[in-house]
Amino acid sequence: MAHSEHHRMFRIGWLRAAVLGANDGIVSTASLIMGVAAASATQGSVLVAGLAGLVAGAMSMAAGEYVSVHSQRDTEEAELSKERHELQFNTEHELQELAGIYRGRGLTPELADAVAHQLMAHDALGSHMRDELGISAENAAQPLQAALASAASFSVGAALPLGVATLAPAALLSGSVLAATLASLILLGWASARLGGARVWPSILRVTLWGALAMGLTAGAGALVGAAV
Repeated sequence: MAHSEHHRMFRIGWLRAAVLGANDGIVSTASLIMGVAAASATQGSVLVAGLAGLVAGAMSMAAGEYVSVHSQRDTEEAELSKERHELQFNTEHELQELAGIYRGRGLTPELADAVAHQLMAHDALGSHMRDELGISAENAAQPLQAALASAASFSVGAALPLGVATLAPAALLSGSVLAATLASLILLGWASARLGGARVWPSILRVTLWGALAMGLTAGAGALVGAAV
């Protein structure tokens, strides 16, 4: 029977952006809501602050991801352009360079030379892109994909504490947002670990502890400011 393996590397680009966006949306919006609430603001002011944080955060995440990932892609394209030039004008050196990579991975010199010759004949640029530069179709930078994933996941994450703050009674607002946020972070840690094939509990603890710390510090800062004004 044929043996097939299921790998998750193709998820790396969008999964990283989506987890980062969702975590940032949940934590930053919940922290903002709790900080403003701790400063004795009205529920209306809390909701306005939360909504502004959602919109501003989503746009900031999208712009930041697009710019940073596009910079990565620009670097990749510059390296590929350099490699095309080398392949065109210094083919023998590139062939020996590729064979050297395979020798370094454990192939005998004769086999490394044979593999390098065959791969150069089949797809010279692709071989160097993959084995020399470490660029593949699975991990190549996708700026628009990363930007959209970050903005969408941030909005979804931020909508949860904002929705709870909208529905909760004023007297229970902070407690309700805290409970809902911690539950959301636990779910996010579980989902990201499952999608990435990682261990679940370390992921849950990592996400939840940092989120709780952020909310606690922001609420403390809001309480200090509220007491001072």
